[in-house]
Amino acid sequence: MSLLVERHELGPVGTNCYVVRHDESAAEAVVVDPGADVAELPEACAGILITHSHWDHLGGVATYALRTEASVYMPRVEAPVLAQPENWFPEIELRPYEADVLLDGGETIELAGIAFETLNVPGHSPGHLAYHADGALFSGDVLFAGSVGRTDIPYGDWGTLVDSIRGLIERFPPETVVYSGHGPETTLGAELERNPFLDELRVS
Repeated sequence: MSLLVERHELGPVGTNCYVVRHDESAAEAVVVDPGADVAELPEACAGILITHSHWDHLGGVATYALRTEASVYMPRVEAPVLAQPENWFPEIELRPYEADVLLDGGETIELAGIAFETLNVPGHSPGHLAYHADGALFSGDVLFAGSVGRTDIPYGDWGTLVDSIRGLIERFPPETVVYSGHGPETTLGAELERNPFLDELRVS
């Protein structure tokens, strides 16, 4: 089965937000990383999945969750950032919210007829999660088309990030579609073949 995935570039830096449906007849959708609350996001939302707690991925979480009454799922390690964003981003106006379901990685979440597998992929941030369902990998800021997540930021670590990407490549087939936090979609195979930041994975 192939999921229906809509991409919306939201917030001040155009962070990718994904609206995911089982098929065209699905009454509800799952929303990944709402960087802003906009009219294009569906009223019928079965759940909000957060990959990590950087401000550009959290901008619309509180208002969208309150509008739709959908539960918010996010990494346990990073949930305090959403609960008290002023402690991490004092210069940015970000509405606080208490996540409803805290995740560690390794769980399977059933939402809107879709089974999402949660994957612990730290390196860009300490509790970063990716979500996999039916050949689609929502990678947040771990892996992009032609690039990878930054590690020159607080709590970033290059070696950990590479290990996380290696784990994804070893676990899933090369045709797995990667829906990143920024930029166009790609596949794991395409990135292993030509992503300049993954040279060490090609020789190992």
